Amino acid sequence: MATTTTLAKADESVEYAARLDHVSKSFAGPGGQQLVLDDISIDVAPGEFVTLLGASGCGKSTLLNLVAGLDQPSTGAITTDGRPALMFQEHALFPWLTAGKNIELALKLRGVPKPERRDKAEELLELVRLKGAYGKRVHELSGGMRQRVALARALGQESNLLLMDEPFAALDAITRDVLHDEITRIWTETGISVLFVTHNVREAVRLAQRVILLSSRPGRIAREWTVDIPQPRRIEDAPRGRTGP
Repeated sequence: MATTTTLAKADESVEYAARLDHVSKSFAGPGGQQLVLDDISIDVAPGEFVTLLGASGCGKSTLLNLVAGLDQPSTGAITTDGRPALMFQEHALFPWLTAGKNIELALKLRGVPKPERRDKAEELLELVRLKGAYGKRVHELSGGMRQRVALARALGQESNLLLMDEPFAALDAITRDVLHDEITRIWTETGISVLFVTHNVREAVRLAQRVILLSSRPGRIAREWTVDIPQPRRIEDAPRGRTGP
């Protein structure tokens, strides 16, 4: 199958925010081509929250990079409704800029006129509950606050699809739980589609409407579950005594 990656214009009539059609990815290695992802087909519906769950090294981040357009699949096709926004494992904020200026830089790259950038940056900081943090430097922010700024910067791209690559993995458990509540609230308020990578089963079930399990390398879709527990959700809400799907 020919390799294609399409960044379509956002369209309310589309049936999916992202479509992966028989996607595979190989990299050159000492012994020849190494297959990392094998025949992945996934549809993410508009407004859907999907988690990709798997062990370290199974190709989750590679798959997210393909959806983001940072790399090309070896075979298969990827189509997205507009250009996705990407939030990395690390906050990737510029330490010499304030929280607000970090967001403004992303707005500038998107073509937002200069007179509008500060107001928009402050709106985004308020959305992630960091009102008043516009002038704070990165070193003045806690780990959780830095990730909130990174989330605000990603949301500033006004994409229909948010890609999140284990953004809370380095945070302590309490901060991570707080940010789970925040991303759930923001997802509900904005209606954005989310494709979220994690190796944490609890996190996957806490956040997603649908959980897709990838096998060890080469990454293949091993199993899929629908999580029908209403949000806001706690793991304690899950039915007890069930060991199957």
